[in-house]
Amino acid sequence: MIFDEFTLKSQIRAVPDFPKAGVVFRDITPLFQSPRALRMTVDSFVQRYIEADFSHIGAMDARGFLIGSAVAYALNKPLILFRKQGKLPADVLAEAYQTEYGEAFLEVHADSLCEGDSVLIFDDLIATGGTLLAAASLVRRLGARVFEAAAIIDLPELGGSTRLQDAGIATFSLTAFALDER
Repeated sequence: MIFDEFTLKSQIRAVPDFPKAGVVFRDITPLFQSPRALRMTVDSFVQRYIEADFSHIGAMDARGFLIGSAVAYALNKPLILFRKQGKLPADVLAEAYQTEYGEAFLEVHADSLCEGDSVLIFDDLIATGGTLLAAASLVRRLGARVFEAAAIIDLPELGGSTRLQDAGIATFSLTAFALDER
């Protein structure tokens, strides 16, 4: 399916003052309710990465799971889950990070990756970059490397993509929104 940014953006709902006053939350649930938009989104990522040289896909809790799992399935790659603190049952590595809302912790199973693995990390959006930077740190602590950080949405005014790139992590997103864009 041919990528159409207008269609994609039309399926992302702006929710003002959520989860707190002054924040415009980008809700991707309408995208998942549209088979056309979902197929276009997954197909766009698959086309980008079909020939790429990486071994695993990592997906961020929770909305990153939605797109990361679909792309992992389509590309026949193992899926690594990066979860919020306390959600994984086995031995974990944890990393603290700052979000646009405060401090949080990200965890991954300690046996998820091996030396030499290469991981494409997915989230629904790049805001401050905190979650993806924490995931990248965990990937590196496990002896693997980050291939790229990918998201459906970038919020460039919050500086996350720049922070990731400054940390040596290539980024890709399908679309971007200005903070005041509805």
